[in-house]
Amino acid sequence: MSQALYEDKLAEHIDEWYEELTAESGDCAFVITVRDGDVAMTMIDKDKNIYVNKEARDQLSKLWAKNYVKNAKLLLPRMADHINEYGLAITGITVQKTPKRSKAIGMGKKFSN
Repeated sequence: MSQALYEDKLAEHIDEWYEELTAESGDCAFVITVRDGDVAMTMIDKDKNIYVNKEARDQLSKLWAKNYVKNAKLLLPRMADHINEYGLAITGITVQKTPKRSKAIGMGKKFSN
């Protein structure tokens, strides 16, 4: 991943992407670009922490945890189309917490008469 590409194409837009993120009440924005075989990416969270390249990928992996591969396979084809058309792809991410499962009363218990 290219730090120079990040600085050239992404760094100057951090503030505007952060404003869009907060306006839409998202959890983070993920941006990726490609030029001449180099890749750069950034991730900005709602606390305005900025992750670049490998750190962005690692943070996304932590955020998606068990669904990283599934979500990447779902998003990457569309992101690739946007990169081909516009030179970069921007994706807003909202994390939905799944409710903890609880056992129904009496489940798994044996009753004796």
